[in-house]
Amino acid sequence: MTARGWQVPAAVVGVLDRWPQIVGEAIAARTQPESFLDGVLTVRASSTAWASQLRLVAADIVRSLNVELGHGTVTRLDVRGPTGPTWSHGPLRVRDGRGPRDTYG
Repeated sequence: MTARGWQVPAAVVGVLDRWPQIVGEAIAARTQPESFLDGVLTVRASSTAWASQLRLVAADIVRSLNVELGHGTVTRLDVRGPTGPTWSHGPLRVRDGRGPRDTYG
């Protein structure tokens, strides 16, 4: 694992399996870590209110993760809110189209 450079990603996955113990049960119930790339941990929140709450405690979470993983492993927490509904259906797209509104006259 060390020769292939997988040591840090494997350690991150191990720590993220313990996400509820690191951030607490209340936050873990409403957030989900999505990816870890170049020191940035991306976390998806279930609502915009929880995304704001998580941004307030992001420094503490990064500090806790670095205690587990080693100093400087996680440099930033990228908190994202829930995704909205998409209007696109099917594989075809029209460039500069207005979406579903363009059929209403």
